[in-house]
Amino acid sequence: MEIKNKAAAGTLESSDIYVVVEPNEKGVELHLESIVYNQFGEEIEKTVRDVLNDFKVENIKIQLKDRGAVECAIRARVETALKRAGGE
Repeated sequence: MEIKNKAAAGTLESSDIYVVVEPNEKGVELHLESIVYNQFGEEIEKTVRDVLNDFKVENIKIQLKDRGAVECAIRARVETALKRAGGE
């Protein structure tokens, strides 16, 4: 999937995650801020990278602000942002 424009999904409410994606020419740039980074940062990044692989995204800048979201919410927010950025 090609990222055509900047898009976002999610909120900054408790137990949610705010995701912003935009085109990038330098591969995958992932920036994560999380209130539970020390405990779950690696798992969150793995989930995000799994979704990017599922959608075959190779060039993207993705910024995530996590407020304690569970895996299914993270996956859903990233998928929604990708679809919005790809023009779907």
